[in-house]
Amino acid sequence: MIPAVLPTYSRAPLTFVKGEGSWLIEADGRRFLDMGAGIAVNVLGHANPTLVTALTDQASALWHTSNLYHIPQQETLAERLVEATFADTVFFTNSGTESCELAVKMVRKYWSDKGQPERHKIIAFTGSFHGRSSAGIAAAGSEKMTAGFGPLLPGFIHLAVGDHDALEAAMRAPDVAGVLMEPVQGEGGIIPIPDACLKGLRDLCDETGVLMMLDEVQCGMGRTGKLFAHEWAGVTPDIMMVAKGIGGGFPLGAVLATENAASGMTAGTHGSTYGGNPLGCAVGNAVMETVADDAFLAEVNRKAALLRQGLEALVATHPSVFETVRGAGLMIGLKCAVPNMDVVNAAYAAELIVIPGGDNVVRLLPALNLTDADISEALTRLEATATALSAA
Repeated sequence: MIPAVLPTYSRAPLTFVKGEGSWLIEADGRRFLDMGAGIAVNVLGHANPTLVTALTDQASALWHTSNLYHIPQQETLAERLVEATFADTVFFTNSGTESCELAVKMVRKYWSDKGQPERHKIIAFTGSFHGRSSAGIAAAGSEKMTAGFGPLLPGFIHLAVGDHDALEAAMRAPDVAGVLMEPVQGEGGIIPIPDACLKGLRDLCDETGVLMMLDEVQCGMGRTGKLFAHEWAGVTPDIMMVAKGIGGGFPLGAVLATENAASGMTAGTHGSTYGGNPLGCAVGNAVMETVADDAFLAEVNRKAALLRQGLEALVATHPSVFETVRGAGLMIGLKCAVPNMDVVNAAYAAELIVIPGGDNVVRLLPALNLTDADISEALTRLEATATALSAA
């Protein structure tokens, strides 16, 4: 008999009932150190007092009205994002998947309004992940994502990351509208795109008119030590997808765009019942107040260096378990020499949460405000994990 909850998840045998900072408390009382943060979502940890206050204060005043009316909290958050980024305008969604859907629509509407509807194809890359909607799985293109869900949404071209000749040829095709890339591939195994590649892509977009679309759902909101990962390369996109960390655990996403890229999205071309509601945007504003601060981002970089140093030592000590460390900021991948789910399960036994990813990687995506003591404890528990696997 099918369970009441549709069985699309392979869940770990864990039930968490409370969270405190970087810690999760299981129903049986065990305390787990959470180095996954809800898959890069809880950027300020669990039950953060500032976010709790923002949410409860707003909840006691007004929950929801819909986008038929002005929403002051939404307008404030949009202004903050515009001030802090390349963008001129913001549309709020509830998730990264919804952000992907709008980004695809925005690119195609842009060219349609310019009288070139034949420019509808979007270049995407193998190893990418853009959510599980029709546009998201078509953009990723992998068999794992698409099998059984055909016919797929047409209009996507898939290239290998680093195949510069193929990219340049594809970008010059007369039917290409946009190019979609994660500055750091998350689900694909924590694979940073080199700064030179992002700069080259920006140059090609400027030359051809193709719109540059960046997916910063996982790598954005301070995760790499800048507010957004593309800032390290000194480039700006035309359109950017955001979610996960922007709500600190409350479902919230956004699409940021230049005025030019968004020019086709006029009244009635897109909408959302919940997107940007008072509750979500109250929390989003509280997140931005903290995460967009230069001093906070400097601490993210310091802590990332401290964690990375310990992980490099761990790899050197346990080469039969771990092969290498890669990533950016507090978006770190440990490439495993054993099956990555063996590492995940051994970490559970050590009361530690890490996240599996592509290319046989386990991901460390902790709260950005984790403490030095949390880092030390994480390294201790990863050492115990590796030791147990080595003995096995």
